Amino acid sequence: MEVVYTNVKVSHSMIQARTAPKLHSFLRTHCALLLRYVLLGLLLVRCAPADTGDSPKKAVFIILDGIPADVIEKVETPALDEIAATGGYSRSFVGGEKDGYSQSPTISAVGYNHVLTGVWANKHNVWDNDIEAPNYNYWNIFRIAQTADPGIRTAIFSSWTDNRTKLVGEGLPEAGAIKLDYSYDGLEHDTVRFPHTADRNFMHAIDEAVSTEAARYLRKEGPDLSWVYLEFTDDMGHMYGDSPQFYDAIRKADAQVGRIWDAIRYREENHNEEWMIVITTDHGRDAETGKNHGGQSDRERTTWIFTNLPDLNDHFRHTPAVTDIMPSVARFMEVPIPSDVSAEIDGIPFIGEVSLCHLRATRSDGTVELTWDVHDPSGELEVFVSTTNHFKDGQPDIYRSMGKTAVSAGNFTLPESPDGFLKIHIKAPHNEANVWIE
Repeated sequence: MEVVYTNVKVSHSMIQARTAPKLHSFLRTHCALLLRYVLLGLLLVRCAPADTGDSPKKAVFIILDGIPADVIEKVETPALDEIAATGGYSRSFVGGEKDGYSQSPTISAVGYNHVLTGVWANKHNVWDNDIEAPNYNYWNIFRIAQTADPGIRTAIFSSWTDNRTKLVGEGLPEAGAIKLDYSYDGLEHDTVRFPHTADRNFMHAIDEAVSTEAARYLRKEGPDLSWVYLEFTDDMGHMYGDSPQFYDAIRKADAQVGRIWDAIRYREENHNEEWMIVITTDHGRDAETGKNHGGQSDRERTTWIFTNLPDLNDHFRHTPAVTDIMPSVARFMEVPIPSDVSAEIDGIPFIGEVSLCHLRATRSDGTVELTWDVHDPSGELEVFVSTTNHFKDGQPDIYRSMGKTAVSAGNFTLPESPDGFLKIHIKAPHNEANVWIE
């Protein structure tokens, strides 16, 4: 698919103090030693890896299920706090545009897929935990990375096999037939090792196994791109709501994140690698009991992001979306995204420079007005419009240029405003953005 656009002194004092016979012996012995040291040095230089000045960039993203922002902010989480101290923390949101075309249920699998694909449910087509018909035309980060570089090594650590088989779509032709290099999942099916009990504590044991294996594998193998999913917090939320049991589950999850964080620091200190870790959640919980989720209340929609990266832009500090994680990971790893896929991504990178975010479109009296929040006002942007959405079916859309304007303007009126569906794509110096009008 493609988007079609029209337009190294030896000291002699010791030698002089010796008699001639001793001198001969001294020179013979020490010259032999010197020669051995020189040869050893040359060998070490030859065998040492070349220092190109570039450290391999690797990323791991972690989803801790079902923790509202107000709770993660009040429960003691020393590992997460340490990560934020090196990078940052921000509240974020899920659910798409409330009451708009991209509104998405605040449900687990839906939220996972936002992280994976960088788009809302109106595009990736996952509306609940059944995951009946994902639209794989909206590529996930594993497909993007492996397409850009087949040598990239990938891994998933999860309690839920559907994360790999349905959301990532491992092996499915329609999902790019990608193959993860390592997977550690499906432990919930091992009822001998993890006997299922009504208190759901077996899920804590599974999360312990998942996080321990993730830390071991990351420390030993250092895969380039990894996903870790931990479930127990959501179980406790559903059972007890806002409660000591729920808060204790969050402390346990923080310790599990700490294992993985220790492994990453080991890799950075011992393997000349640069790592990105980002931790988020898939949804909040209802305000009344803290047991439920799925709706569009503020508490269900308000989530959070922790990351170790210091290169955080203003967008990160202004309530980023969960969809912003995928393009941020791709930008950090320096993975190119195909232009047609990139044009559909709803997220905006929260690292590096960005020109704009929060693109909005309104139609009034036959006129379409675009507005956006300006981050870097330099340069011009160009506006493109398509009246079709063939991309969802794996076909290209034809975009027509509607003109250019200064990023600093913050608004643009389309010179032509056809009735019906419009897909609007903006290319700015540091990022792109899209919006629909239905």
